[in-house]
Amino acid sequence: MAISRSRVLDELSQIRIPGGQDLVSADLIRALSIDGGTIRFVIEVSDAAMANAMKAAEAEAEQRLRALPEVEKVSIVMTAPAGAKPNQQVARSSGAAGGAGAPPPNLQIGRHPTPQAGPEQVKGVARILAIGSGKGGVGKSTVTSNLAVALAKKGRKVGVLDADIYGPSQPRMLGVTDRPSSDGQVIEPLHAHGVTLMSLGLMMKDGEAVVWRGPMLMGALQQMLTQVNWGELDVLLVDLPPGTGDVQLTLCQKTNVTGAIIVSTPQDVALIDARRAIDMFAKLKTPVLGLIENMSMYVCPNCGHEAHLFGHGGVAAEAARLDLPFLGELPLQLDVRLAGDAGRPIAAGEGPVADAYGRLADRLIGGGMA
Repeated sequence: MAISRSRVLDELSQIRIPGGQDLVSADLIRALSIDGGTIRFVIEVSDAAMANAMKAAEAEAEQRLRALPEVEKVSIVMTAPAGAKPNQQVARSSGAAGGAGAPPPNLQIGRHPTPQAGPEQVKGVARILAIGSGKGGVGKSTVTSNLAVALAKKGRKVGVLDADIYGPSQPRMLGVTDRPSSDGQVIEPLHAHGVTLMSLGLMMKDGEAVVWRGPMLMGALQQMLTQVNWGELDVLLVDLPPGTGDVQLTLCQKTNVTGAIIVSTPQDVALIDARRAIDMFAKLKTPVLGLIENMSMYVCPNCGHEAHLFGHGGVAAEAARLDLPFLGELPLQLDVRLAGDAGRPIAAGEGPVADAYGRLADRLIGGGMA
């Protein structure tokens, strides 16, 4: 009879590594497979120095597993991220985020995903709303940050996960520049305007590009969902990248997502891609909770004339055609862009645009979505 996965993990949990943890609790085991009497897995470490320090643990793991009567062969590979240097850290802690003496995060953001049986609940988070769009440039990230602030003003406990990993913009829009702190196992997120925030952009240098394939994206998303101390949240808004790719697939398959909200501008070319996003969520069995029309109209600040630069009403008509809720329309205004660039979301203040986001927040709260 083949050995069970739990038995293998139990043996590996007996092996201590430098620092006092064991191989399993330190989350170093990757790609564990059992084929009859053959056991294969990867020990993923942070750098070459740690690999050298882990040789004794690797040898002990092989010895323990080979001693089991059901085991015929053990294959172990030790690996570290490409280009990793000794003592390399993911991010440095500074400022109000963790204080000068706070330990820096050493989680391997961007690692390969950890296997799991199915969708898991994010600890402390009551609802997860995916904010998606079929294409870029429709203002999805702006809507996410302002909606989060509007919900916080209504008394909701709100978090934002910036899952637009190739183009993380939430730190800029929410005015956060500090680095998150960590005890080596859990990352402490940052806070601004009553919103709890985690973004890969907080852990990178300004302007630094993320050049990752799908598995690294999936691993980063899983870590930001499950290894961040979100606290107790009424709702977590996930700012998705545009399109229908790996991040969307991972979020919906690995996490209990309450539903998705689609942001689009009124013109047909944006709605074509919005339909693809809606179809993707349907295939992933994630309910679409409603559509938002962004950049719906432009009101001249001098004369008050209302112009429809991208058309008007297209998203409402599409929602009616698909029998989906139309959540509201948001104007196109220069002040929205200026506020986002300055890190002070326009929803945090007063005025017609803040009121529009307030109405949107009321609609979500009243519908039990937030």
